[in-house]
Amino acid sequence: MSHDNSYMKHAIAIAQEALGRTSPNPAVGALVVKDGVILGQGFTLPPGQSHAEIVALTQAGDKARNASLYVTMEPCCISGRTPPCTRAIIAAGISTVHVSTVDPNPLVNGRGLAELDAAGIVVHSGEEEEETRKLYEAFAKHIHTGTPFVTAKFAMSLDGKIATSTGDSKWVTGPAARGYVHEMRRACDAVMVGINTVVRDNPLLTARDGEGEPLKRQPLRVVLDSTAHTPPDSLLLKQPGQTLIAVTQPPDSRVAALREAGAEVLPLTATKDGMVDPSALLQALGARGVVNLLVEGGGTLLGSLFDLGLVDKVAAFIAPVIIGGASAPSPVGGKGSITMERITRLERVSVERMEEDLLVIGYPPNGGNG
Repeated sequence: MSHDNSYMKHAIAIAQEALGRTSPNPAVGALVVKDGVILGQGFTLPPGQSHAEIVALTQAGDKARNASLYVTMEPCCISGRTPPCTRAIIAAGISTVHVSTVDPNPLVNGRGLAELDAAGIVVHSGEEEEETRKLYEAFAKHIHTGTPFVTAKFAMSLDGKIATSTGDSKWVTGPAARGYVHEMRRACDAVMVGINTVVRDNPLLTARDGEGEPLKRQPLRVVLDSTAHTPPDSLLLKQPGQTLIAVTQPPDSRVAALREAGAEVLPLTATKDGMVDPSALLQALGARGVVNLLVEGGGTLLGSLFDLGLVDKVAAFIAPVIIGGASAPSPVGGKGSITMERITRLERVSVERMEEDLLVIGYPPNGGNG
């Protein structure tokens, strides 16, 4: 069994390479193996192109007959933009299929495995399932709700500050933690911030490599900016990739200036206090294929998302530094909890060391993914 698991781990590693490039499809990894030799491997290509299984089977060619297929998610049995993978697997003469997790898509959800089983293929499922559940947590939410999976990410000092009282925030955490954030950006479909972050920090919001160069594919940059206050010369409007600015009813001249600077401006409904309605924005993003959304602040935006119960996952970096200052900002604003009884207590918590810093990951119980 341990040998099988090493193949499934390899398939998961391949799938992780495709994260951020396949939405709204899930990022799947597949291997064709015979007599201890990998004959073909592949991950899901962008929408409309081959799924992982087809890439691996094509590489293996005729040698796939009587081989084993390892795949991170149940092969599809429905015709979408591409034909069903189950038929290709049967036609290739694969004898055994190892699947890590079933497809959360209600149109598939076990039917693909049943079809393979009916064709006389030996099917094993559940290998490394905990790992693949995490891999597909965003896809599972999007396929059921039509809205993106929301990860709230912030970096703070040991005393809970994200910047000094003067607003200086570069840098709270060290290089390892900052490098990990670029990996998170690479794997998501969109990165979101509030207007205060844009005005205060003038961030790039790009996914960059170890040398600081922007990667070829960039997540969509999203700014909540009800009155279109984003300066047209903001750095994020000069980066590769697209920027979407969500507004309510701003002056036409500001909208025209932002469009001129290359931004897409999206008017949305306003909340009672005139801000962009985060729920309406999530619906709009989900409809355009944003499955995995990384929210990087600031405190006002994160506060409103927590208040509305719209956060699915938290990734908090904690640096062993003390900033101090009564007026120094903290990562989450909003109304917050009135009593300790009603606080958001994260579940399934894990803690990882990033050199001197800590990364705490957990899931709010009220998140969209339950």
